[in-house]
Amino acid sequence: MKSEVGRPKSEVKITQIFNNQQSHNFNIIIMKTLENKVALITGSGRGLGKAIAERYAALGANLVLNYSRDKASAEEVLSNVTAMGVKAILVQADVSKVAEIERLFNEGLAEFGKIDIVVANAGIEMVETPVTEFTEEQFDRVFTINTKGTYFTMQQAAKHVQDNGRIIYIASSTTSFPVPGMAVYGGSKTTPRYLVNILSQEIAHRGVTVNSIIPFAVDHSGIFADPDAYPELRKSLLASSPMGRLAEVEDVANVAEFFASDLSSFVNGQHLLVNGGANQ
Repeated sequence: MKSEVGRPKSEVKITQIFNNQQSHNFNIIIMKTLENKVALITGSGRGLGKAIAERYAALGANLVLNYSRDKASAEEVLSNVTAMGVKAILVQADVSKVAEIERLFNEGLAEFGKIDIVVANAGIEMVETPVTEFTEEQFDRVFTINTKGTYFTMQQAAKHVQDNGRIIYIASSTTSFPVPGMAVYGGSKTTPRYLVNILSQEIAHRGVTVNSIIPFAVDHSGIFADPDAYPELRKSLLASSPMGRLAEVEDVANVAEFFASDLSSFVNGQHLLVNGGANQ
């Protein structure tokens, strides 16, 4: 099947042939399944957050985009999503500070009047550092952003997301498969997984689902944005992957689409590995 160039996936007509061994054309429109929804995504200026934001825009969602430092990259995402015909605002906020998380949600609510989907994605990585070499400063920085920031993002989500809404946490496969050199990073991503378990029970009566996506190492994103970075770690991860590759941002966006949609309305408190069957 060939897509029409320049049109969002959600508007592309797909021609299906074959019906009782005879050729017929059936034009099918892929629906904008998130139309009239509002999604708030932390750390959406690059990498996974960018991919998820652009996927949600293609599905019709209006967006509250968040970034911390890289304004130019975030503005590019804003331009990309508004070109798809949705509304979006860009909010600079440091998720390591609770007051700024609260401001992020308040600005989203002021603009759109509601929030239907929250993706807690913002975080930092620290790898190839043995337990004996982590400093107190490094520990505090990683946990402040990845653990504290995620906790209070999900707290605000629980307070403000619409009934039958969606809360999605972007975790890490290091929470399932311990990797040497990632003690602090993996530990900082593990606590919010437990929060998913609890929050999914506390607000389920409102029809809100809370789930986590657990990606394998993602190529062209995060620490692997530079294809030449961490060659030994890359080699080790590839060796553990039966599919012979790392994840791509689209692999994670696919699952983020599922968790945001009505298809996952009875999927709650789950942690979905997106790792191609890798054993680390």
